Amino acid sequence: MRDPANLPALLQSFFTTRLMTQRKVSPHTIASYRDTFRLLLQFAQKRLRKAPSQLGLDDLDASLVRAFLEDLENSRHNGTRSRNLRLTAIRSFFRYASLEAPAQSGIIQRVLAIPNQRQRRALVGFLTRPEIEALLAAPNRTKWLGRRDHAFLLTAVQTGLRLSEMTALRHEDVSLGIGAHVRCRGKGRKERCTPLAKPTAAVLKSWMREQGREDSRTLFPSTRGGPLSADGVQHLLARHVAQARKNCASLRKKRVSPHVLRHAAAMELLQAGVDRAVIALWLGHESVETTQIYLDADLSLKEQALARTNPAKGVPKRYQPDDELMAFLKQL
Repeated sequence: MRDPANLPALLQSFFTTRLMTQRKVSPHTIASYRDTFRLLLQFAQKRLRKAPSQLGLDDLDASLVRAFLEDLENSRHNGTRSRNLRLTAIRSFFRYASLEAPAQSGIIQRVLAIPNQRQRRALVGFLTRPEIEALLAAPNRTKWLGRRDHAFLLTAVQTGLRLSEMTALRHEDVSLGIGAHVRCRGKGRKERCTPLAKPTAAVLKSWMREQGREDSRTLFPSTRGGPLSADGVQHLLARHVAQARKNCASLRKKRVSPHVLRHAAAMELLQAGVDRAVIALWLGHESVETTQIYLDADLSLKEQALARTNPAKGVPKRYQPDDELMAFLKQL
């Protein structure tokens, strides 16, 4: 049995054995959990005046964790979503600790009982068809960068791949024969295939021919030849959105991120009448319920439902201002 006071060994084992070896989580999850515990240990060091390597599991009790979460909100100005993500990482560690240090079950269960903070769920942002067309027309396709960006944006909008999935694509992941599709590895290291529409397949075929076919080659490379970074994608998208806004007024009121392109793909499928279960498979969602957010955001579907109803009749009445004296008395 692991010494419950030996927090450093327990935490190292959590990352190397539990996360990397047993669960094989993605590098993004590792980075997120790592940052959470760096912040937590720094907070504990200031509060308890102990070096991180001298902390025991019993030092990270529920009161300290709650204080840490409050500090995230008050000092670092983290929102509810960020606060809950940090708590998710802490809970994952304490669930592991409950197996390795059962003698500390009292402390562990009190930490695990800390609830998530309820958050306001905003409607998802997405692009309409005119906005999509304006964005795809923005890149200058007489230049190499413009052709790359056009192929990237078209593929993202049609397939709905996540940003990390898009930047990881290689030539070997694209099949352009009968049943054209792209293959990617998404969350939870799950592989899935997403079909390509004929226009998208044609653009990718031309783009790959220009690059020269090599299975190990990055599909959408940076100017240095390596994969595009997240910042690089944000930059190219912002540049083309700024250009598209000149010809599409509705884009001026929208904040367009790479994930909005994924939402646009989902809304295109939903508005075409595709079943929610199929959309969930298409996007690589863990649950069909996740797709509910697109139903909530799609006003056109609700308008169609309204058109099929027989609404109650109402008769407008002409406005008659109050008598001046009565209006004066009403304001008192």
